[in-house]
Amino acid sequence: MTASLIPTLPGHYYTDPTIFTLEQSRIFERMWICAVRAADLPKPGSFRTVDVGRESVVIVRGRDGVLRAFLNVCRHRGAKLCTEPGGEVRRAIQCPYHAWTYGLDGRLIAAPNLTRMPDIDRVEYGLITVHLREWIGYVWVCLADEPPSFSDDVTGAVIERLGDLGAIDSYEIESLDVGRRITYDVRANWKLIVENFMECYHCATIHPELTEVLPEFADGYAAQYYVGHGAEFGTGVQGFTVDGSEGFAKLPGVTDDQDRRYYAITIKPQVFVNLVPDHIILHRMYPVAADRTIVECDWLYSGQVVESGRDVSRSVELFHRVNVQDFEACERCQPAMGSRAYARGGVLVPSEHHIGAFHEWVTDRLGDAVID
Repeated sequence: MTASLIPTLPGHYYTDPTIFTLEQSRIFERMWICAVRAADLPKPGSFRTVDVGRESVVIVRGRDGVLRAFLNVCRHRGAKLCTEPGGEVRRAIQCPYHAWTYGLDGRLIAAPNLTRMPDIDRVEYGLITVHLREWIGYVWVCLADEPPSFSDDVTGAVIERLGDLGAIDSYEIESLDVGRRITYDVRANWKLIVENFMECYHCATIHPELTEVLPEFADGYAAQYYVGHGAEFGTGVQGFTVDGSEGFAKLPGVTDDQDRRYYAITIKPQVFVNLVPDHIILHRMYPVAADRTIVECDWLYSGQVVESGRDVSRSVELFHRVNVQDFEACERCQPAMGSRAYARGGVLVPSEHHIGAFHEWVTDRLGDAVID
């Protein structure tokens, strides 16, 4: 092995169901996970369900306007409470099996013959609470009994990438509206998707539209390779659109230094944030199997752009093509992860060496239980 090449993870890290189960329990069930856009739960009784690791979580807005998260499991016999991905309940959540009923604060409030069962503590048999935080307009949840530091794991990732938190605050992401949402069903391991997003060695090969807008990406170095660096728009490029044509007015808080630049941030384990002057693209990943990952992607614009019905298709199309190109590449790699040619893994070239730190992070999280 030459000094300019370092090894990747072995292939079985992307195919072994046992390793995938360990990742669910030791990564996704212990860390802060970006679950839903808070604006998707506009009024009391609005709810969304999301799979976090091996658990189903229901997030609901209470009658007091506060968002809360619970395990989506009835305390009686374990039936799934909310079977739809989202919707609205009036005043309570009722189990469809035996009609145990919970308030929007999670407390058990009713059940058939409940008055004849004085030994049932309505608080003790309430729904199991999940830790919840709101940041940049999204709801983040954590299944751990004692959640890790949000400032270390989430906002700390932004500081590590951009140099300070103010650099993302200026985009005022929490005030933006969803202009488009696309869900992708990717037949690839979640780590392949993270690794792909972190590097741009592939950009000149598979992203012709992106490298037209961001010419420096053709050199193979991703924007997030350098702390604080944003890839500059090419000469003559007017906006972050599929043809480089004009987009929208830059967001009010975006600084002159941030104008005409693209920034990418990876927030482990499942969020990608893409910052451009007039909109934000945010990806959330939900691994469902060793070889399958659901990715939900939001395009966020100013409320004025969305409310006025302006055409966002050219800016959406640019990163939609990037997504499709990336996910097809990951799907080409996934079958080969089980090949004897990849039994010991592959290699990372110098512009990809930061991916090695991601691999170390994964193996550290898995600990002694990892399979060699």
